[in-house]
Amino acid sequence: MIEELIKKTRSYRRFYEDETVSEETLKGLVNLARLSASAGNLQPLKYILSADPEKNGKIFSCLAWAAYLKDWPGPAEGERPSAYIVVLGDAEISINCWCDHGIAAQSIMLGAREMGLGGCIVGSIDRKRLSELLNIPERFEILLVLAIGKPREEVVIEELPEGGSIKYWRDENGVHHVPKRSLEEIIVSF
Repeated sequence: MIEELIKKTRSYRRFYEDETVSEETLKGLVNLARLSASAGNLQPLKYILSADPEKNGKIFSCLAWAAYLKDWPGPAEGERPSAYIVVLGDAEISINCWCDHGIAAQSIMLGAREMGLGGCIVGSIDRKRLSELLNIPERFEILLVLAIGKPREEVVIEELPEGGSIKYWRDENGVHHVPKRSLEEIIVSF
């Protein structure tokens, strides 16, 4: 059922780095994005795939992880993603990707979770440096980086108590907790 898949599709930030993800798997995930909706059906998104440890290292070095976890610098060696998908906007097709990259990213993450993988949609990127490291031509804008791998952590959703913080956190067992506003709070009537 789609609700269960969505509940399991969390932002995973620790992985079994030695559990590889094949390029064919990454292509299958990008195909889900290709089949998804696109504003005006322009389809301006392009993708860089990486399942190569050296290339993964370059990508990893340009990312910032988990802003709310102040004393956590990101996944340690051995817990880093074993694959990445870099989502690009092609300015020769459109200078505005609207919401396409969000739709594409969610399609990819749902597909990854259905395969027993997990991921994290990363928007905190040193774009200039990553463009240089991957030799990305100027016509392409880096929109997102999707970290993919076999999750090495448990992520749970919990109800946000009234007056509580929306900040995610980890408990003493390393379980990642994600507070969510109630349905009643987010549906409004005017």
